[in-house]
Order: sequence, then C-alpha cells, then structure tokens
Amino acid sequence: MSFQRYVALGDSFTEGVGDPDPTRPNGVRGWADRVAEVLGRGAVGGGGDGFGYVNLAIRGRKLAAVLDEQLEPAVAARPDLVSLYAGGNDIMRPKVDIDALVSRYDDAVGTLAGTGATVVLFTAFDPAGFPIFSAGRGRFAIYNELVREVADRHGTRLVDFWRMREYRDPRMWAVDRLHMSSAGHQRMAIAVLDELGVPHDLESLPLVDPPARTPREARADHLDWARTHAAPWVKRRLTGTSSGDTLSARYPDPSRLGAPSSE
Repeated sequence: MSFQRYVALGDSFTEGVGDPDPTRPNGVRGWADRVAEVLGRGAVGGGGDGFGYVNLAIRGRKLAAVLDEQLEPAVAARPDLVSLYAGGNDIMRPKVDIDALVSRYDDAVGTLAGTGATVVLFTAFDPAGFPIFSAGRGRFAIYNELVREVADRHGTRLVDFWRMREYRDPRMWAVDRLHMSSAGHQRMAIAVLDELGVPHDLESLPLVDPPARTPREARADHLDWARTHAAPWVKRRLTGTSSGDTLSARYPDPSRLGAPSSE
C-alpha cells in the first residue's frame, strides 16, 4: 500500500513528545515522523517523489482544540492517509462528559473518512500500574470502547494501544513518565505501519535498563520527578493551561522526511 499525502492530527502523543531530536521542529521526532519516513521512501518514484507529510499535532491540546484548529487544514491538505489521536487530555481532567466527547470525535472521524482517505485511530493506553493515572482507568476503558465503536462505524483502521502490554515496561516511557520514550515511539510506528500493511524494516529499539539505585536514591528520584514533572502537570490540569500554549504545528505544510529507517 502506497500513500502520497499523510496528515497527522492530535496532541503530544502525535507531536512526538518524549522522543527528543533538537534538529526538528519543537525539538522532537515521534512515531508519526518515523511512519512518514517509511511512507516517503515507499511512495511512487522510489524516492518519495511527490510525497507530503503534514503534522498538525500540538502537545496539551484537548479534543475541542484539536478539532477546532486541525480538522479544517487537515481536510484542505487532501490526504490519502490520516491519523487522529485526541481525547486523552480531556479524560485526565477532573470532570469530563465522555459521551459528549466521543460524539464530537465521531463527527470529526466521519468528516475525515468522507474525504476518501484511509483513517487510523487509536485507543488510549491502559494506565494500570501508573499511580498518577490508574484512578482514571475506568474512564479510559469507557472511552476506548466508544472509540472502537466509532472505528467500526466508519470503517477506519484501529491501533489498540490499550492492548499493547509491552507498554507496561517503564523503559517504554520517557523520564517524565507521561509520554512514550524513543523506544515507545518506535514501537508505535511499527504498530501503525503493520496495521496499514505497509512493508518496512523498522525494528524495536534496545531497551536500556536504568542504573542501579539504593532505596534512598530511588526515593530521591521519585521526589524529584514529582517536583519536576507531576506537580507542573497537575497544576496545568487545574488551571486550564497547556505546555503547548506557545507552540505551533511542527509541519503545517507538506514536508518530506527521510531519516535512516534503522533509527
């Protein structure tokens, strides 16, 4: 299967947060870039001639903002492949109407599917074992079941993040414990390409064990994480601010990426 125009919509998951690359816009790479690199090499012409990749995702965006800001330019880009992940930031807020949330999501998916493009959706991950998120596991499960219904209704592709048990390994997550690590993004790229039936040579990245720590060092590390990552995250949720408030879309216009497939 070959694609000529891939458009990615969403939040930090799709922007690529947790997969640092200072040479790229917003300083990140991410699974969508990795997918675009493979698609570009496989596009008509053998070298990606005419291939375009648009990534509109911005970290911290809730569903309404994703759709208000990204849906219209996504359709205007005339894609033949679209990916959408949104709603996770809503679910983690103190209050959320999941039925209303997914109703708007459903309408947007209908719009994207109506373009004739292949649409890829995602369930949310399973937060079991993640102390800061596990209390909301029931919310995630309800959201995921509704997303599966949307995927069935519109005939989209679905990457079922919830069932990818390898993400229970902490090495698949970045130091902030909120976003996927480079290894996690690589694994997600593989899952997307496999779901699309696109041949590729991507392989899972080595998982690096953290250095051994004494109990005292482990406690100090947890406290540092709470101050550096957890507390600011909770504050943003309570105040309605976002880490992406000052950022722009990484690739708002069609781009062609071509990093080595082994990375």
